Order: sequence, then structure tokens, then C-alpha cells
Amino acid sequence: MCGIIGYAGGESDDTVLERLLHGLSNLEYRGYDSAGIAVANAPLAVEKRQGELSELERALVDDDTGSDESAGSESWIGSNAVDAVDGFDGPTGIGHTRWSTHGPPSDVNAHPHTSPNGSVAVVHNGIIENYRELREELSAVGYEFRSDTDTEVVPHLIDRERSEGADRFAAFRAAIAQLEGSYAIAAVFPGCETIFVARHESPLVLGLGEDGNFLASDVPAFIEYTNKVLYLEDGEFAAVSPSSVTVSDASGTVVEKSIETIDWDPEDAGKSGYNHYMRKEITEQPRAIRDCLRGRIEELGATVSLPELEGTETPSAVQFVACGTSYHAGLFGERLLQRRGIPAQTFVASEYDAAELPVGEETLVVGVTQSGETADTMRALRGANRAGATTLALTNVVASSAARECDHVLYIRAGPEISVAATKSFASQQVTLSLLATALAETADPSISASREHLRELRRLPDHIQSVLDDSNAQSVAEEFLESDAYFFIGRGYNAPVALEGALKLKEITYRHAEGFPAGELKHGPLALVTEATPVFAIVSGREKTAATIGNVTEVQARGAPVVAVTDSPETVGSHADYVLEVPETHPAVMPIVANVQLQLVAYWLADALDRPIDKPRNLAKSVTVL
Repeated sequence: MCGIIGYAGGESDDTVLERLLHGLSNLEYRGYDSAGIAVANAPLAVEKRQGELSELERALVDDDTGSDESAGSESWIGSNAVDAVDGFDGPTGIGHTRWSTHGPPSDVNAHPHTSPNGSVAVVHNGIIENYRELREELSAVGYEFRSDTDTEVVPHLIDRERSEGADRFAAFRAAIAQLEGSYAIAAVFPGCETIFVARHESPLVLGLGEDGNFLASDVPAFIEYTNKVLYLEDGEFAAVSPSSVTVSDASGTVVEKSIETIDWDPEDAGKSGYNHYMRKEITEQPRAIRDCLRGRIEELGATVSLPELEGTETPSAVQFVACGTSYHAGLFGERLLQRRGIPAQTFVASEYDAAELPVGEETLVVGVTQSGETADTMRALRGANRAGATTLALTNVVASSAARECDHVLYIRAGPEISVAATKSFASQQVTLSLLATALAETADPSISASREHLRELRRLPDHIQSVLDDSNAQSVAEEFLESDAYFFIGRGYNAPVALEGALKLKEITYRHAEGFPAGELKHGPLALVTEATPVFAIVSGREKTAATIGNVTEVQARGAPVVAVTDSPETVGSHADYVLEVPETHPAVMPIVANVQLQLVAYWLADALDRPIDKPRNLAKSVTVL
């Protein structure tokens, strides 16, 4: 949700403009509806446009050449056209992709925002909760507002402090001190090579390059240039120049920060020849799961080794807090723990309130979040910390907010995931939760050992998924249902969360109505919606209450609905279905992970046939960092 990039340049042949546009391009996956940049020339050079990044690129060339034809329809990032843009050749700049919160998408509401006299330009992620009061205060002393945004108060506040004699950094600090809410903010001044930065409850990372330094809301913005990073904590400030990065606290005291090394290959964030990031990331699941399992299973002794949990007391109960796809992963983990005798519940993070729940020192609260920055999940984890619970971040991003603020962190090791629709991160979450459930059960009762079959099948899971990727008939099945009115997904036990996830994935990228249910719930209401135009996808494991789910299948078939069985027992289940999406026979707690891949492919091929923008579905963002 919203993306920030900043670059304080060095002696490279690349212009600041090119690096800003590369950064914004790498952040498109976060979701946005406008984009803009500001370069610290004297005067400031600012350009911003509603729509996709290509509109900003076109405006930059058109403004420079006076032609409406110069940019064409293709992105010119990295081409010689970048060097032709006059006025955007300063050593320092900032850029932003906006996802609308205050005011509709428009050129005026796009970031950066500037003071009326052009003394400062600002980009901002987050929500300024007291912006109305600040706006009234500033308007009363003559400041005029052009946008509907909460962000515009920030450059005006900085300008007011400057007019009263404060230097740039002091004015920036004084303005930030007046804000309430969440923010990652970066500001540039005309003719100044330093970018000034602040963070509170919104992610911001600094990149240390050989020929200049970066700041961004996420590492992929600059991963081509450096993998050396510093993470800002809440309440910290930074001054980023071409030759140095200085971090300080609210009082101005310098803070020593440790440098982290990101082990992502820049190529991991590319499409590698696929038409969509989502398709590429679906195919990366075997590799992601191997990375997730590496060094964590001792199959011969049927044990799981998670050094990250050392020092963790046996919990009296486990509470999962998560949103969206991660919530479905939490439901899967809940079932794994319950079947091992450990009380577990899963909460939608936005509905979780530790103060109203039985939360104490013996409670383990697990925040499941791909990015480690999800605002609702972070709020829930902070509440759990205040209540005295032990907290664990189950996340993909090293040194993310969740990883830094929780007592323990367990990485899912999925690698960068760019498509808004989560795929490989969900599979990696399921696998990591399988390991967590086993480890916690062993901690609770050392005499308990994991099922050797379960661990063996987890080790074989990458091969099972690869066989689905190689042989799936999901594309032909999807094409049979292009004109359907709605799509229903059902499953029992371990399969129920995957039914929910299958429906979510389909609605996210096809814009078609889809719902998932525990199979037994069909007759308690949803069956009224079943018609000949509503296909039902039934996830049926041959070893997990098959008869009951087949009974639900016959109920929908009696109403004329076509049935697609996703199953590891086609010889048993196939006769009850119109179509079969087969998965290899495996352990009941592993089968849903494989079955989910078939449902991902159905959603993908249906969206592709409908010509949807698969990687950037409307109104959605990859990382939701505001409440």
C-alpha cells in the first residue's frame, strides 16, 4: 500500500531520475493509483500523475519535449529518454506511488506534496489522524491547500518552521512532532543533497550503496543496486546524503544501527519470462518449500528442529492473528495444533483485542504476516505484548517490524513475492506452521514424536507440487466456467481453510463472486444459492472424512450444479464429480497444500482468459500498512 523511493546520488552514470523510476517500477506490486517524483534542483523539479507509472513517464517526456507523442505507450525506464528530461538532473530525489485514502485519485492528490512557495517536497505513507486540526490551524495563518490529502499539512508545517528560522532538519523534526497517526515520511529541499526521513508505525528501510544511498518502503525498490540495509524503528529519523546515512532519535541523539544483508537475488524479483509475477510465483513453490524445510526436519528420528523457539515456554494456548490469506494459513495452523492437543484459536487481526481475551504469560500469540508490516496484525501483536503474552512473528521479511518487535521470529523463507495475490507465501506459511505445530507438541510433551509419515510427506511436498504444475488440467477446467454466476469452494478439516483461500484467490484476480465454506455448512444457508450456473469446487482427501464430503457433493449435484473435485483419490471421488483436478496421494495434513496449487491455477487461468490485470487487481494492495 503506497510506495516510497528516495535516492541520494553519487558519481554513477545513472541519473537520479532513472533510479527513482526504477524504484517506483519495482514497487508497483504494492498497489497504487497515482505516481510522482521530486528532484532537489533549485527550484524543485516535481511531476506527478494519476494512473499508472507510464502516465508519469509520458508526462516527464512530454513536458520536456513539448510533444504528446514522444513517450509512446511503452515504458522508457532505462532508455536514453531519461537523460533528455531537463530539470530532473539533481543529485537527490524522492518518488511515490499512492493508494488513495484521503481524496480520490487525481494529479493534485498524487504525491509529492509541496509548500506553496516550493521550499520543500514531501512523500508520505500512512495516516495523519489529526490532519483536520492542523489544516484549520495552517489555513488560519494563510496557508492554502490544493489537495484533499492528509499529507499536504506536512510541507506546510515544515515551511512554517523554516520561516521562523529553523534549519532544514530542525524544521523537519518540529513538523513531525506535531503529527498524530502513522507515517513514513521523506522530504527534500531545493538545492540540498540530503533527504530527511522519519518513521512511525509505517515501514521504511535505508539502502547503503557504493555510489549513493537509498530509502524505500520495501527492499525490492533498490535491490538491483545494493543489498546492504538499515531498518528504521518507530520514532527514529534519518539524514540520507550521497556519502552518508545518519540515524537519530526524537531528541537528535545519533543511534548506532546494525547493517543487515538481504540475500535476495535481484533476478528473484523479475518475471523470468512469465507473463505475470503470479504465474512465476506459483511455479516457484517447490523451491520455496525446499528452502522453508532446509535444516528443520530430522526425518529418521521424526523430530523438528526450530532453534528460533529456544527459550519458549510450553504455551497453555496459542492465538493466531492475521489478515486475508495469512488468516487462512492461521486457520490451517489452528487445526494442526488442536489435533496435537494444544488449544488454539485464530482471529482476524482487526477484530483482535488482547485486553478482552484470556491472554497472559502462558499464551503464545502468533502473528502470521507475509510482509511483517501489516498494520492490523502489528496492532494486534503490540496489544498482546502489552498484555504480557509471548509473541512470535511468522513472516517472510527479515528484520521487518513484526520480526523486530516480537519475542521470537520464524521465517517462512519464500523469497520475494511481487504479485498482490499471495501464492508461494501461503504454501510456505502452511509448511512453516506444520513445523511449528510439531515443535510445540514436542515441547509440551517430549514423549510425543511427530508422525514419520507426515515429516516424510513434507519432505516430498516439493515433488508433489511439481507434479501438479507439470500435469494440471486446471486451464481447461477454468475455461469451462468463464460465464458462471458464482463459484463455491468446500472442504472439511484441514481442507476447509484451503476452500476459503481458493475462493479468495479467485475473487481477487477475476472480480467474480466466490465463496468458501466448511463443507457441512452448505446446507445451513449457502445451498440456497446453488444453481446450474454455480460450479462447486470440492476438496476431498481420500483419508479425511471422504464420505461426508461426497454427501455434500451429491447435494449440490441434485440442484444441477457442476462439481470439480480436487482430490488425491480420483478412483473413489471421480465418479461423483463432473471434473477432477488430481493431486498425488499423501498425508491428510499435506494434501491441502498440494490441492491449493490446483485452485491457484484455476484462478490464474480464469483471470487470464478474462484479461484481468492479474498482478495488480483493482483496489487491492500487496501490503496493507494503514488501519
